[in-house]
Amino acid sequence: MPTAVSQLPSEQSLKAHFPLTFPIPSPVTHPDLLTVKDLHREEDLLRNPTSFRSWWSAINTTREAFIALQKIEPPPDLPAEGIALLRPLASPLARISLQRLTYLYEAALVQFAGSFKLWKSYLNLRMSFVLGKLVVKKRAGGKKKFPEMKDALEEEHDDLEEWEGGLDPVIGWEEWKSLVATFERALMWLPRLPRLWLMYLSIFFHPKCPPLLSHTHARHTFDRALRTLPPSLHSRIWVRYLLWAEGKGGATTVHVYRRYLAVDPSVTERFTTLLLTPVNSSPRPLEAAKLLLSLARKAARGEYTSPEGKSPYQLLEAWIEVVEKFADEVGLDVEETMESNEAIALAEENAAENATEAAEPASANGKLIRMAGPAISVTSDGQTTHPYDEDEDPLIPRKLNVEKIIHKDGLAIYKDQAGRLWTGLATYWIKRAEFDRAKETFENGLKSVLTIRDFTQIFDAYAEFGESLISALMSSLENEDDESEEEAAETERELDAKIAEFEDLTDRRPFLVNDVLIRRNPNDVQEWEKRIALWGEDDEKVAATYTKALDTINPRKATANLHRLYINFAKFYEEGGVTGQAEEDLDSARKIFEKATKVNFKLVEDLAEVWCEWSEMEIRHENYDDAIRVMQRATAIPRNVKINYHDHALSAQTRLFKSLKLWSFYVDLEESIGTVESTKNVYDKILELRIANAQIIVNYAAFLEENKYFEESFKIYERGVELFTFPISFEIWNIYLSKFVKRYGGSKLERARDLFEQALEKCPPKPCKPLFLMYAKLEEEYGLAKRSMNILDRATKVVADQDKFDMFTIYIAKAAENYGLPATRPIYERALEGRKPNPSTTSIILIDDPVLPDRQTADICLRFAAMERKLGEIDRARAIIAHASQFCDPRVHPEFWAHWHSFELDTGSEDTFKEMLRIKRSVQAQFNTEASYLAAEATAVKQGTRNAQEDEPQDAMAAAEKQVGGVKGFVAATTTRLPPVDGEEAPAAEESAAVPAANVDEIQISDDEL
Repeated sequence: MPTAVSQLPSEQSLKAHFPLTFPIPSPVTHPDLLTVKDLHREEDLLRNPTSFRSWWSAINTTREAFIALQKIEPPPDLPAEGIALLRPLASPLARISLQRLTYLYEAALVQFAGSFKLWKSYLNLRMSFVLGKLVVKKRAGGKKKFPEMKDALEEEHDDLEEWEGGLDPVIGWEEWKSLVATFERALMWLPRLPRLWLMYLSIFFHPKCPPLLSHTHARHTFDRALRTLPPSLHSRIWVRYLLWAEGKGGATTVHVYRRYLAVDPSVTERFTTLLLTPVNSSPRPLEAAKLLLSLARKAARGEYTSPEGKSPYQLLEAWIEVVEKFADEVGLDVEETMESNEAIALAEENAAENATEAAEPASANGKLIRMAGPAISVTSDGQTTHPYDEDEDPLIPRKLNVEKIIHKDGLAIYKDQAGRLWTGLATYWIKRAEFDRAKETFENGLKSVLTIRDFTQIFDAYAEFGESLISALMSSLENEDDESEEEAAETERELDAKIAEFEDLTDRRPFLVNDVLIRRNPNDVQEWEKRIALWGEDDEKVAATYTKALDTINPRKATANLHRLYINFAKFYEEGGVTGQAEEDLDSARKIFEKATKVNFKLVEDLAEVWCEWSEMEIRHENYDDAIRVMQRATAIPRNVKINYHDHALSAQTRLFKSLKLWSFYVDLEESIGTVESTKNVYDKILELRIANAQIIVNYAAFLEENKYFEESFKIYERGVELFTFPISFEIWNIYLSKFVKRYGGSKLERARDLFEQALEKCPPKPCKPLFLMYAKLEEEYGLAKRSMNILDRATKVVADQDKFDMFTIYIAKAAENYGLPATRPIYERALEGRKPNPSTTSIILIDDPVLPDRQTADICLRFAAMERKLGEIDRARAIIAHASQFCDPRVHPEFWAHWHSFELDTGSEDTFKEMLRIKRSVQAQFNTEASYLAAEATAVKQGTRNAQEDEPQDAMAAAEKQVGGVKGFVAATTTRLPPVDGEEAPAAEESAAVPAANVDEIQISDDEL
């Protein structure tokens, strides 16, 4: 029984079917090409050999017949492995059909060798029998314009032809060669048609394309296409060429991309990615790094725009990532780097010397013509290009000086990304195992960055580096079996050193952060103070920091409280250091104060405080004479006193003599340890300089009063009221008059009256009330009561509106006290001036500006009525209350109406009570507009002053009032009744007919008596 292996077709048996199309089949060489049915077609073609329609019809008929027979053909009598190798030519029908169609196409091409339609159809047929069935992809519309190469590569990669099946390249090698030869013949006849070239090139992307065709032959074909087609169509070929090169990898990819980059550098970034992740070769990091560095420099100069939208810094960061990953392959080691740096420095010095030499003019006028010298590269428009640099040439195998490049192209340009650049450089040295150089790089980075963000980035990387070293050394100690005792001891010592360095780094972090902030702003006083505090009790470091800070800070650019730095430095020497254990050094403190007095501070007050602190230091050490001398120096008055204190163009020392803070301290010092005369001299100088404020005037006068210089004290008050206007002078007048009255009482009455009149003459209405009261009290105690009443009468006319009610109250009280109650009637009447009742409507006619506002008018009326009631004038009191009712809405001021209600119950009759109710309804209707109604309701609800007596009658009179009142308003109504107020119930119909509560004291009056 045959085995499965013996049933498999052999390679020779499968190869025996080929070649099918070479030489070109004909009825002479292949008798089975024609059948009896084909004789009529052949005769027709012989008769009309130049008829394209006849040839096209014959080809289509033969193809359709093959398709129809293919559908009913049984499976080929071959095992699955054989079918997989032959694929489209596995059946005898496919092979004979290929030969028949090839015979027809070749015969037609003899007649129509330049027909693109015929060649394309023929080539598609041949490709279908060799490459397999073409997979048709769905596309979302046509392409209007060829995109940029970056996008074109991505789109073309997605649109590459795909086939199902395909002839095995070993078994069907002859057919593959025949297909390629057919394409060559087609291109010989039609070399300028890009579609034929693209069809030809698509063969080389087939996964079963023989290696003899898909490598060197393919590259030559791509080159011939570029040489044959016009430049406008090269982009169509380059897209396929680059994709084919990417698939092959290795040197092919590199050389093809280099050729294209010479024309279009837009895909350089894609090329660098391919160099780092190649298909069939090792990475080329040096070439990728040089290309990225070139792109970063060109982008920084504005000569390149990344198609991926990357900024110049992002391109440089990509270069840094390559350097970090491939440190050994890209960059120089430490020794080579140092040599390169020295060579670069020497070249820069020579260039600087040559630049400083005086150049002889080559032309007196006109443009210069360059006659000699090295060649200079220019662009197409004649602009000079950037000089050649080996660091940007990927063909040069020389490695890069990474350190110099990062300093020149990174730190010098992208100062805001210093943290990333420094950490990248340090990582490069770490990858090269140059740990000392990496540590030096970290330290240099920490000493140069200007932002906390960059500092944190570098410090974290530095700390992580230290931890990794410690972990590595500890791991090596754990594996002591592989090391000798000497090596283990050396490792332990190195570990101890690394741990000490790491601890020192963590301890230095606050100082390093402070260094960053000071570098960012050397004139930041607060950061210098923090630096001083960091040193703690180390007096030497504190003194050195103070000195450095004062030498560094520019006074005109310093932040606030620069003077405090000098003061604290002086106190440092005065107190014997931070802990106070050192010896006090007043001489050094005086030198610091002396230096501070010569600093041009931004504010005069800062300089004044320095002088004051110097004087206070002398006082603390009981050097009173020195303290006085210091203040005398500070307050020395120049010849020209007409200097504007607020003129910042002048120095602080020039404007110091007008500092009130300085003079205030000086005068306090003279009051404490000086004499009266010296103190008076200082006060007089303050007044002469016209820098005194009200407090200085009051203090000067109080000082003279304490020393029994009363008249001089009053003169100072008078000078003060001349210097200042109201409202400042009011306080001085208030103190002056009270002191004067207390001192002389009624002995100098006329003088006191003159002073009060002077004070009231220019006093505005708002603050004059206390002066009038003081004036009236003076007259009441030491003068005439009549003059006192006249003063109060003047006050009611002069004071501010908000004080008039209080003045009238005081005026009335004094009048009643001195002349009795009847004398207050004119005062009450004048308080009600400006309002006249309208008898016809019980409303008010304004005949002049009212003296008091409505609410206070009602209050004064109630007091007026109470006074009349005491005098027995009930009718006058009722009329006054009725007059006041026009200002009181019953819903807002229920207490007023309650007062009138009780007044009528006590003194009125039924008629007067009804009149009160009528007036109440009238007033309520007067205020019953929408806005006032809502405001009244809101106020009543807020204050909780709604009339509770309307809810339930409490006596017969209240019941009568409720019955008569009925509803709010003049006329009882049902359809036009106002809506009930919140919290009240609408009156029911039966409530109007309710029987009022019985009153046992009710007086019965018959109709006849009425």
